[in-house]
Amino acid sequence: MNETLRAQIDELVTKHPIVLFMKGSRQFPQCGFSATVVQILDTHGVKYETVNVLSSPDLREGIKEYSSWPTIPQLYVGGKFVGGCDIVRELHSSGELAALVGAGGGAARAEPAAPKVTISKDALDAVLAAQSDAGGDPLRVAIGPRWEYDLVFDAKQEGDVVVESEGLTILFDRESAARAGELTIEFLAGQGFRVESSKAPARVRSMGALELKELLAGDASILLLDVRPEAERALASIPGHTPLSPAILEEIVEKAGKVVVYCHHGSRSMSVAQQLVLQGAKDIYNLVGGIDAYSEVDPSIPRY
Repeated sequence: MNETLRAQIDELVTKHPIVLFMKGSRQFPQCGFSATVVQILDTHGVKYETVNVLSSPDLREGIKEYSSWPTIPQLYVGGKFVGGCDIVRELHSSGELAALVGAGGGAARAEPAAPKVTISKDALDAVLAAQSDAGGDPLRVAIGPRWEYDLVFDAKQEGDVVVESEGLTILFDRESAARAGELTIEFLAGQGFRVESSKAPARVRSMGALELKELLAGDASILLLDVRPEAERALASIPGHTPLSPAILEEIVEKAGKVVVYCHHGSRSMSVAQQLVLQGAKDIYNLVGGIDAYSEVDPSIPRY
């Protein structure tokens, strides 16, 4: 690395209390790992700078030499290298990252913005019915560091963020409010509540056979990806599916849209779905039970 580039990186690392070298920007991450670290930092409500390594091939390779770390993204706090995506996730889960960016980062903790909550009619009806039986306390939404969701009825606590949606009072603690972003709450028959946060790191989500059948009946924008070989597809297939190919995988990563992946029983499709998420694809679902489960809600699909 030449001295000019080293001096440039030195300035970025020392000038900003918290700086993330990443692919893309905070608003538009260009890889799943960078997006994950951005989402984690955003939950802590601290100010930080991002540097797009894709803006310069020299910077992209130089930061790896500078830190002796082979991958991007890279997080620096207080002028010191912290690590990449996996290390940041581990520190976040253990609670160490909160102390690091709060104390070592030298940045004041910002007040979390009030989440925007959209609750479906079925979910609202289910909440109101349960709330009456629970004594009338408000609904609390708790979101853990791995975006585990919990809905409980609880009294308001000091520091809670309060949101009104469809006439329903919803409580969040500070950490949950910071993780919520735009939150949707749905109620699915036979499955219970489904909660989704716009700030959650991309992950493979599950979809049941009945839900898929209903979506296919009314939403032509879904891409239904069949990852089985041609011989299996000839035995039984869901109408409207797209066969697996390198070209379609590349298209899925580059373009937004809901994708449901399926195989015979759900294992092979989960593997493909996880690879898509790791490459930066979003809105990826795995069909639980595969086409074998789907044949139970659509008897026209033969079982094999």
